[in-house]
Amino acid sequence: MKKYIISLFLLVLGATVFAQSDTVQKVIKGRQNSPAQEKKPYVILISADGFRYDYAEKYHATHLLQLADSGVQAPYMMPSYPSVTFPNHYTLVTGLYPSHHGLVNNSYYDRGRKDFYSMSNKAKVADASWYGGTPLWALAEEQHMLSASFYWVASEAPIKGIHPTYYYIYNDKINIHNRIQAVVDWLNLPADKRPHFITFYLPQVDHAGHLFTPESPEVEQQVHFVDSAIYELTKAVKTTNLNVDYVFVSDHGMTKIDREHPILKPAALDTSKFIVSGDEVLVQLYAKDPKYIQDTYQQLKAEAKDYQVYLKNDVPAKFHFGTNDDWHNHIGDIILIPNWPKVFHLGNYKLNPGTHGFDPFAVTDMHATFYAWGSDFKTHKVVSPFQNVDIYPLISTILELKITDKIDGTKELAKEALR
Repeated sequence: MKKYIISLFLLVLGATVFAQSDTVQKVIKGRQNSPAQEKKPYVILISADGFRYDYAEKYHATHLLQLADSGVQAPYMMPSYPSVTFPNHYTLVTGLYPSHHGLVNNSYYDRGRKDFYSMSNKAKVADASWYGGTPLWALAEEQHMLSASFYWVASEAPIKGIHPTYYYIYNDKINIHNRIQAVVDWLNLPADKRPHFITFYLPQVDHAGHLFTPESPEVEQQVHFVDSAIYELTKAVKTTNLNVDYVFVSDHGMTKIDREHPILKPAALDTSKFIVSGDEVLVQLYAKDPKYIQDTYQQLKAEAKDYQVYLKNDVPAKFHFGTNDDWHNHIGDIILIPNWPKVFHLGNYKLNPGTHGFDPFAVTDMHATFYAWGSDFKTHKVVSPFQNVDIYPLISTILELKITDKIDGTKELAKEALR
């Protein structure tokens, strides 16, 4: 029995290590573009995580600024609330607010399952049942247009039973040159096997922003890394002689927080009565019995300093985060939102000096980046700021994909930006 337990432990450990360092491309066999789809343009959707709206100019990202000037740019793009990574990346590819697609935070509680979703849990991330909406790669594949993903939130899950035709399990083991080469290899495939929609994800700027703040030399260095990567990507893709459009976005911005005076656990927060999810910029309380909600809300309101307290019914409409928007019953009964630059500190860990997740309507540092260029985009065009739900209809318009689900995005951006 002891040998069996040890062997089982080693097997599980080996599987875990493999999953964390799985660098093998996944390919769904038997698919091909329909003849009509072969004639469509190609779109590469690039996300530089945490690339604040002003970083390119602030840190002189020469290549990005030139590309943006050659095409379309916005002063900023408004992320959805909460302005964190998983909800906003999935919003970008579904055209739905987080409350509508279901990912209401990087981690949250599901009452029906009596379970937590967490971006750090690989099994949950790959479980399609957690995701609502139809991501762009699924929309394309349903209409016999091939897609590919070099990382994106939810691309590892078979949403609606569909993976991208070509995709990778997220890891940090593959260097940027090999990632770019993979994109070029996809575009050099025969026309019937060539993906027309490709996602490409860069996490470096976000990591530096958390660890060193937006004003740090480390962030400047990673902005230059992204700038060089985009230059290398566009130069390499040009060798394919294909009509490729680029959409460069970020999921949110970044700000320096007051970590010297964090908001500690409120006295009225009783974990025997509530399940608590979140920390720092958004805390959600899920009542174990509805009878606890009103009294606890009143107590929290009475003691609140440096943060706002909302019942789910009373969350400001601009957030799309209240009862009427909670399509999947994932939002807490009571919501605690700190006043920037304050953050909650409910756990036993060290706070990073930089973060995001604040109200993007009130905190300019949360604003995201939008640049786009290619033959389908206007040139030297500055469009009005817009909400990130509009990226989905923009790309579906370029690819001439029929939107089959209700979405929150509009075609206003597409009308402004496309020829």
